[in-house]
Amino acid sequence: QVHVVESGGGFVQAGGSLRLSCAASGNKISVGGMGWHRQAPGQQREFVALITSGGITNYRDSVKGRFTASMDNANTGYLQMNNLKPEDTAVYYCRVLTTAGDSWGQGTQVTVSS
Repeated sequence: QVHVVESGGGFVQAGGSLRLSCAASGNKISVGGMGWHRQAPGQQREFVALITSGGITNYRDSVKGRFTASMDNANTGYLQMNNLKPEDTAVYYCRVLTTAGDSWGQGTQVTVSS
């Protein structure tokens, strides 16, 4: 079983930055990648970014050039978010991909004021 904890959300003005963290833990887990998703009020959860353990990344078009996903060697992932916009306001979730399946965190709120 994989335990996933996100942190780093908060309140920021438009143009500001936040860095989200995602820590995955469990017995003998092998993390193949980490995905970031978000869900705004009244909206469906949507894909934001993905990074594989090999360093391959993928982003939704609206965040390209502003968000950067990364991972370290300790099963921790990060989402650096720069030039934040009000439309980035949402609960952000980390999705950890392992050979045992996907595990989600509880989410962290990001609020961007105009």
